[in-house]
Amino acid sequence: MTDLSMYRNIGIFAHVDAGKTTTTERILKLTGKIHKTGEVHDGAATTDFMEQEQERGITIQSAATTCFWRDHRFNIIDTPGHVDFTVEVYRSLKVLDGGVGVFCGSGGVEPQSETNWRYANESEVARVIFVNKLDRMGADFYRVVEQVKKVLGANPLVMTLPIGREDDFVGVVDVLTKKAYVWDNSGLPENYVVEDVPADMVDDVEMYHEQLIETAVEQDDDLMMAYMEGEMPSLEEIKRCIRKGTIKLDFFPTFCGSAFKNKGVQLVLDGVVDYLPSPTEVDPQALTDEEGNETGEVAKVSVDEPFRALAFKIMDDRFGALTFVRIYSGKLKKGDTILNSATGKTERIGRMVEMHANDRNELDSAQAGDIVAIVGMKNVQTGHTLCAVNAPCTLEAMVFPDPVISIAVAPKDKGGSEKMGIALGKMIAEDPSFCVETDEDSGETILKGMGELHLDIKVDILKRTYGVELIVGKPQVAYRETITKPIEDSYTHKKQSGGSGQFGKIDYRIKPGEQNTGFTFTSTVVGGNVPKEFFPAIEKGFAGMMNEGPLAGYPVLDVEVELYDGGFHAVDSSAVAFEIAAKGAFRQSMPKAGPQLLEPVMKVDVFTPDDHVGDVIGDLNRRRGMIKDQEPGVTGVRVKADVPLSEMFGYIGSLRTMTSGRGQFSMEFSHYAACPANVAEVVIAEAKERKAAKAK
Repeated sequence: MTDLSMYRNIGIFAHVDAGKTTTTERILKLTGKIHKTGEVHDGAATTDFMEQEQERGITIQSAATTCFWRDHRFNIIDTPGHVDFTVEVYRSLKVLDGGVGVFCGSGGVEPQSETNWRYANESEVARVIFVNKLDRMGADFYRVVEQVKKVLGANPLVMTLPIGREDDFVGVVDVLTKKAYVWDNSGLPENYVVEDVPADMVDDVEMYHEQLIETAVEQDDDLMMAYMEGEMPSLEEIKRCIRKGTIKLDFFPTFCGSAFKNKGVQLVLDGVVDYLPSPTEVDPQALTDEEGNETGEVAKVSVDEPFRALAFKIMDDRFGALTFVRIYSGKLKKGDTILNSATGKTERIGRMVEMHANDRNELDSAQAGDIVAIVGMKNVQTGHTLCAVNAPCTLEAMVFPDPVISIAVAPKDKGGSEKMGIALGKMIAEDPSFCVETDEDSGETILKGMGELHLDIKVDILKRTYGVELIVGKPQVAYRETITKPIEDSYTHKKQSGGSGQFGKIDYRIKPGEQNTGFTFTSTVVGGNVPKEFFPAIEKGFAGMMNEGPLAGYPVLDVEVELYDGGFHAVDSSAVAFEIAAKGAFRQSMPKAGPQLLEPVMKVDVFTPDDHVGDVIGDLNRRRGMIKDQEPGVTGVRVKADVPLSEMFGYIGSLRTMTSGRGQFSMEFSHYAACPANVAEVVIAEAKERKAAKAK
């Protein structure tokens, strides 16, 4: 059994192209895990092992690997940067104790870094920052530090300063020890010398050193008093304070370098060991009941506690299904029987492996703090809790975003449909943000995902990995409906036909709710005109109808229903009668309450060279976009806008044409907003046509 204080479970996350995978590659090389570094642009990076990743030079799924540095065991997860795969980042952060946020020295804090940073804040993960690519044109470490403060509202604690800029970047100064690390041009990470701070940087280093000490001693009142009286704390004391503040998320130690040129990565690894928490130093995971409410108990990280673990990822590969598991407490051995608290079924552990990207080492046992993969588990899904049979519990579950875009697909030949069904089953288990529905009337299979790239890759995986050729329809937008005016109404459900009848009368008010509240039901009935025991049935009736709105059959959002009176019959009233009454009431009143179609609006962030800004803004306006902000940078301008999703299909093609291939953009779902009348008419007409076609 190893000592838990020597563990570091970390994730590497950032915007697209900030250099996460390259940084991971360098870490593996430095720690002796691999002997030859593979490059992303050659499709040879260790953690990008899917065909699609190697071709496109992007990371699609998070990959786990283990290595050692200064006798500490690192479990590292390299995550994707594209917004379409944020679910991979989200679920990885959920099971990690610390993270390395990588920012591009010239691009700075980009939109996807903001999203990932927000996820990390929600998961309360301690982080160190690595400002990468300082050898690139337009790279500016100090500008990125300012952006971290402004854009992310975070407090970066500068630990290293760059020596030289762009092509002249040769090394870094460690602010804490005031030593310069200078590399030669051989490109080998071990070829560096430690020397005195360059003369032109002495003042800067002094200033940052002072800031560093002042920020650190704030974590310890006694040290602070001594420091104020002129006593310098020791190096160990400062490190202890920095560690304490990092774990409390008061500040984030910030390093710099160039992973591609092998400069500065060692100091980041030292920072991970010195400042990021071990599994025992993190607030333990909360335990919940079956409904997901916290019970007040926590999963204490200890080898002596009962076994508790969270399945955070499922991956299908050539050897069968792999379930990635983060063990929070207890031990796990081959042959153990464990309980899946979500399904109530037990499973026996056959094989356990430690993953290194897509290679594996067999294990006989694992313990609290480990991240391992279990082979061949039957009924486990992402977010399920695995625990000891005699100590059942549920860990706080994961919440995944709803898909915003869908496409209809059909196999090209008859034999493909069974193959497609099996393949889709495996793919849904792997990716919780990917859903599949079958349209009952038309029999079409509908794939739903987070964006065009997301679905594009899924279709590609079906074709290559599972050999299913598909006919793909055009993308569809996930519209919603709501109401705009309050209405008071009454509905009576009566049915008399031999034996006992059915009777339920409800008087109710329906009104528009606050944005993003979904459906809320309240009751203000007094005097027992509708007995209390029928309230749940009435609520169920209304809630069940919210999936199909009156305009075009899309789900309904943000509606409040208040039951204020009604009537019942001593013999004929039943829960079923009141549920039917609520359904009838919905059909009767919703068309009168000013129904309105809502469309998903995306937060779009476009980067364009200076000379094409006018074209880009004009084009976004034509797409009904609202320009929010323009930020001039060194190499171009970032335009931020809110644009309806329906106008953004194929945008990458137009943007490349407008900017001679130099523009880039990213987008993520922002909110639902009312559809303009002319757009709504078209959508409603199409919905009616589809309905009519099905009726035939």
